[in-house]
Amino acid sequence: MADQTPAAVAQRVSTRSIIWGLFLILFGVLAIGAPFVAAVAVSLVIAWLIILAGAVHIMLAFHAHAAGGVIWRALVGLAYLAFGVYLIMRPVAGVVALTVVLASLFLIEGLLNIVLFFKSRHMHGSSWVLFDGIVTLLLGLLIYLQWPSSSLWAIGTLVGISMIMSGVARVMVSMALRNASGQVDAMKAA
Repeated sequence: MADQTPAAVAQRVSTRSIIWGLFLILFGVLAIGAPFVAAVAVSLVIAWLIILAGAVHIMLAFHAHAAGGVIWRALVGLAYLAFGVYLIMRPVAGVVALTVVLASLFLIEGLLNIVLFFKSRHMHGSSWVLFDGIVTLLLGLLIYLQWPSSSLWAIGTLVGISMIMSGVARVMVSMALRNASGQVDAMKAA
């Protein structure tokens, strides 16, 4: 039987987590290297999720109690399916639309963070909220002012950066877990 001590389990889990983190870093680098391809992949994943949501709406339509509810939910489900299929057939249109949505989201988030700073500027560390708001607002403006050409780089680059950051965080946490479990074993041995 395999060693089932907490330290052995932590070692095994942390090894898998480190490997997954390294894959995230690799895929993040690839996404930054080919941001438009990554953006199309993101668009296709979203399209499939929309199709799944449409199928769920249609299935739930048949569980509605009122006749109008069945028709309404079925129509909503069909709209989801049609939109999802459209995005699969035209992934570039999905990337362009997602890019303008992303720019809008960043603009709104940046403005709200700046407002939040002014409401909480007396708190220690609130200047980081202002910094985050300004950077996010500028990023939103950069994407929006260069739209639709920003569709070539924005989503893929940001997804790549996110994947790299997630991968690094996963590797660092896993290494800390591994280190802590090693210290526990050393304390037990002493």
